Amino acid sequence: MPDLTPLLAFRWSPLAFDPDAELTGDHAASLLEAARWAPSVGNAQPWRFALGHRQDETWKRTLVNLPEDDQRWARHASALVVGAHTGGDPERAAYDLGQAVAHLTVQATALGLHVHQLTRFDRAGLAAELDLPVGVRPLVVAAVGHLGDPYTLPAELRARETGLRHRQPLAALLFR
Repeated sequence: MPDLTPLLAFRWSPLAFDPDAELTGDHAASLLEAARWAPSVGNAQPWRFALGHRQDETWKRTLVNLPEDDQRWARHASALVVGAHTGGDPERAAYDLGQAVAHLTVQATALGLHVHQLTRFDRAGLAAELDLPVGVRPLVVAAVGHLGDPYTLPAELRARETGLRHRQPLAALLFR
């Protein structure tokens, strides 16, 4: 593999989170600060975040809007971060939000944390639960925390968690 920074090479999206580990205030601030400094088209910074720490109201309201299959493991995350976007051009705003969440994810890796991003959830329900302003569209929920024991997961999730990590070869990603 070509030389790749360990922050990217070792990043992965676990399902097993430590149910006892907490996200410190300093770590939460660091993650959000990394997202804040992400590039955006015209410096619009159309992203908005809601941060829920385990068992607080934001976390609970976020968790109930995830599919039941994802709730099984996401409930152990130290925090759930809702990423939403604003602005007139939803495609551009979604792209910019993706940049911000990527920066948050790399910063989490630098802090010894892990992030698992989810895009399957009840967007309308979550917007209502969090009382988001009109025009603010939730696009992603990021489960954040320390690694947990994969053997606490149900069998089908454990197989996913402990299996080899696969990526398509670079040649398959390039147009010819």
